[in-house]
Amino acid sequence: MYVTQSLHRMLQQCPDMPLTVFADRQRTVRQSADRIARLAGALRARGVRRGERVAFLGLNSDRYHEYMYAVPWADAAVNPVNVRWSPAEIAYSLRDSETAVLLVDDAFAATVPQVEAAGAELSTIVYCGEGPCPPGMLDYETLIDSARPIPDPRRGGDELYGIFYTGGTTGHPKGVMLSHNNVMTSALGCLATGRFLTDHGRILHAAPLFHLAAIGMWIAGNVAGSTHVMVPSFTPGGVAEAIGNHHVTDVLLVPTMIQMLIDHSDSAGFDLTSLRHLIYGASPISEALVDRAQKAFPNTGLAQAYGMTELAPAATFLSAADHDNPALQRSAGRALPHVEVRVVDPNGDEVPAGEIGEVIVRGDNVMLGYWNRPAETAATVRDGWMHTGDVARMDEQGYLFIIDRLKDMIITGGENVYSAEVENALAGHPTVAASAVIGVPDDQWGERVHAVIVSRPGSNPTEESIREHCRELIAGYKVPRSMEFVTELPVSGAGKVLKRELRERYRGPVDSR
Repeated sequence: MYVTQSLHRMLQQCPDMPLTVFADRQRTVRQSADRIARLAGALRARGVRRGERVAFLGLNSDRYHEYMYAVPWADAAVNPVNVRWSPAEIAYSLRDSETAVLLVDDAFAATVPQVEAAGAELSTIVYCGEGPCPPGMLDYETLIDSARPIPDPRRGGDELYGIFYTGGTTGHPKGVMLSHNNVMTSALGCLATGRFLTDHGRILHAAPLFHLAAIGMWIAGNVAGSTHVMVPSFTPGGVAEAIGNHHVTDVLLVPTMIQMLIDHSDSAGFDLTSLRHLIYGASPISEALVDRAQKAFPNTGLAQAYGMTELAPAATFLSAADHDNPALQRSAGRALPHVEVRVVDPNGDEVPAGEIGEVIVRGDNVMLGYWNRPAETAATVRDGWMHTGDVARMDEQGYLFIIDRLKDMIITGGENVYSAEVENALAGHPTVAASAVIGVPDDQWGERVHAVIVSRPGSNPTEESIREHCRELIAGYKVPRSMEFVTELPVSGAGKVLKRELRERYRGPVDSR
C-alpha cells in the first residue's frame, strides 16, 4: 500500500469530484492531482531525493493537502511542523530530522529567520501563502506553474512516509518514523468499522494537520472518497459556519473544541444537521460533555478513536452505538480490526479482565521506530508490542477503559490516585470548564492532589463547593487538597494538557488551604 494510491483511485473513478475546499477556492480531483504532480516535479528539480524530509510550517489549507500527497510523489518523506512550538523547538526538529526543505505560509513566514538563527540549516524555503513572496523564498504558485509533472514512483510498503514529532509531553520531542503501510493500515482499520466516515462525504479539517490524528482522518477520507473542507484553525464560529455552508458530514475535534463549539452562542445561527460523525480523541472526555454533545448534535454519531503517534495513530474505537450505553461512555472502545490490544502487568503478563495494567498494542500500524533513537525504540517496542505507558483495565467484552498515564499517577499517603478520575469528577461541577490534576510535593503526604482549574465565564467557583461536589463522587483521599484557578491550561498541538509544564510550575511549595 502507498499513500498516493487513493488519489490515483479517485482520479480513475471520480476525477471531477470536488476534492478540496478552502476559503473561496474549490478544486477537483483532476485539478488537484495535476498540481500535486507538478509540485513533486518542482521538489525533485530542487534536488529532493528519495527518503529526504520536506517540512511544512503552516495552518490548514488546500496547499497542506497538496504537500502531503506531493512529497511522497516526489519519493520523499513528510515532516509536518508543530506550529505551536517556539523557533528554537522548530529548529531542533528540523536539525534532528536533517530537513533542508521547508514550506511555510503567511502565518509563519516571519518566523523563518528566527528558526534559522536557532540552528536550522535550510537550503530551500517555499512560500505558500496568499501575499507577495518574501525575499529569499521561492513562490509556491510560481513553482507549480513552471514545473513539469513527474510520474509517481508509487513506492510504499515499509518505505518511510514521514517523521512525526511527539507533542513533547514527556520532554524533548521524539521523531516517530511511520511507513506507508503504518498509516494506511490504521486508516483501513478505522474504515472497516463502517461507522467512522461518511462514504463520499465532506470532512472538515479544523484540528491542526501537523497532528497525526488529523492526518489519519485525511488519509482515511482519501480512501473513502471524501471532499476535504479546510479552515486554517479552530474557532467555534468558524467551524459552525463551515459545517453549515459546506454541508460537512464528518469532523474530528478534541474534547476542548467540542465544549467550545457547544458553548459558543453563534453556533445556534447555523444549520449543523448535515453532520453525521463527530470523532474525538487526543484527551479524555467527561461524562458531562458526552451528554451535552449528544443533546447539541442529535443527528450526529459521537465516536472515539484511541491511540498515539507511534500507532499511526489508532488502536481502539468506541462507536456511536456504544455511546448510547452510559456504562461505556468512559471507555476508549475495543480493538480495531488491524491490531491486538492487551493489558499487562510489569512483567508483561496479561492481567485478568477488570484488573489494571499497562496497555500494549501489536499490529502493522506500529511505528518503524524513533528517528535516530534506537535505544528508546527498543525500550518501547518489545517483541513487536508497543508499550504505550497508558494505565487501563479491559472488561470481559474487550472494552478498554483508560485510567491514566503511568507517569501521571499520584501517590499520596501511600494511596494511588489516577488524575483522570479526579478530572472527571471536577468536570461535573457547574463552574468548571477544564481542569488538570497533578501531584505536588507535600511534607505530610509525600504528594498532594492539586487541581489547576479553568472556570466557566461568569461563574464564581469556591474551593469548598468544588470539594463537596468531589466528595460525592470519589474517595476523600482523591479530593484535591489544593487548587488554583487559571485562565487557560498549557496544551500541546494535539490538544493534550502539558502536565510536565504544570509540574515544573508547581514544583515549589503550593498553598494547601
